[in-house]
Amino acid sequence: MFVNIQSLTKTYGTQKAIDNVSFSIEKGEILGFVGKNGAGKTTTMKIMTCFIPPSSGTVSIGEYNIHEHPLEIRRRVGYLPEHNPLYLDMYVHEFLLFSGEIQGMDRRTLRNKRIPEVIEMTGLGREQHKKIGMLSKGYRQRVGLSQAMIHNPEVLILDEPTTGLDPNQIVDIRNLIKEAGKDKTVIFSSHILSEVEAISKRVVVINHGKVIANDSPEALRNLKVENREKLIYFSADRPGFDTKVIRTSQGVIDIKARTDTDFIIQTEQTTDIRKLLFQECVRQGYFIMNLQEEIYSLEDIFRKITV
Repeated sequence: MFVNIQSLTKTYGTQKAIDNVSFSIEKGEILGFVGKNGAGKTTTMKIMTCFIPPSSGTVSIGEYNIHEHPLEIRRRVGYLPEHNPLYLDMYVHEFLLFSGEIQGMDRRTLRNKRIPEVIEMTGLGREQHKKIGMLSKGYRQRVGLSQAMIHNPEVLILDEPTTGLDPNQIVDIRNLIKEAGKDKTVIFSSHILSEVEAISKRVVVINHGKVIANDSPEALRNLKVENREKLIYFSADRPGFDTKVIRTSQGVIDIKARTDTDFIIQTEQTTDIRKLLFQECVRQGYFIMNLQEEIYSLEDIFRKITV
C-alpha cells in the first residue's frame, strides 16, 4: 500500500478524537473520507500531514513515516485545509511563487514552468494577476488547490474542498480533483455523498472516531444493514388488483396504494416477491406495468450506519 494509516489514536484529555483508525490507500487511488461533524476526519488528515502528532499509531507514505521522516512526508503531501488559509493581499501569481519557494523550489523553474502548469490545470489564467481578496469563493478554492499542487506532490489531502460552493463551482472542483487523481493519490473529505460517489474509487466512513466501513461506493450501497427494508414499486394495468395474498405473504411488512393502480410494497431485505407478484397477476388476469426496487444511495446507507 502506498499510504498506510496504522492504529491512529488522538486523545485530548479524556476525550478520544480518533480511536485506533487504520486504512490504506493504493497509489493513484481517489479515496472519499466521510463522517458526521466531529467524527474525526480533520484530526486524521492533520496527523497525515504532520500538522499535529498522534497520541499513538503512525502514518507512512511509501518508505517514509510521520515520526521518523516528517519533512519527507511534507514534501510528498499537498494539503488543502477545510478553512482555506490564503493571504488575501497577495496576487495569485505572487502567492503561488511564494508557496513554491517555501517548498524549496527554484524561482526560475516556478516562473517559467510550474506556475503556468498549475494555473492552466486549475483554470486561473484570467485571475492570476488579481489579488486573492478580489476573487470569488470558488476561485479562492482553486488557488488553494493550486497551492496544494504547486510542488507536484505524490499525495493530495483535501479537507471539505467544496464547502460553501454553488453547484457549478462544485462541478468545477470535482473535475479538478478527478484530473489531479490521474497521476496522484487523493484523499478528500466531503459531506456531499453524491460527490463522493461520483469521484471516489473507495470510501472510508468514520463515526465517533472509529472506522465503520471501508469499501467501494457500489459495495457500500449494497451493505446489509440491520433492520433495513426494501421498497418495491408495483403498477398494474388497471384498477382493482387484490393485494390480500401479497400482504399476508412471509417477509412482506406493508403495502400502500399510491393510486388505483400503483402500490409501494415494503418487505424484509432478504425477501424476493417478484415470482409471487407475477403469479398473482396471472391468476387475477392483470399485466405488470412497472416493477422496480428502490435503489439505496450512499447517503441512505450513511444515515443508517452513523446513528
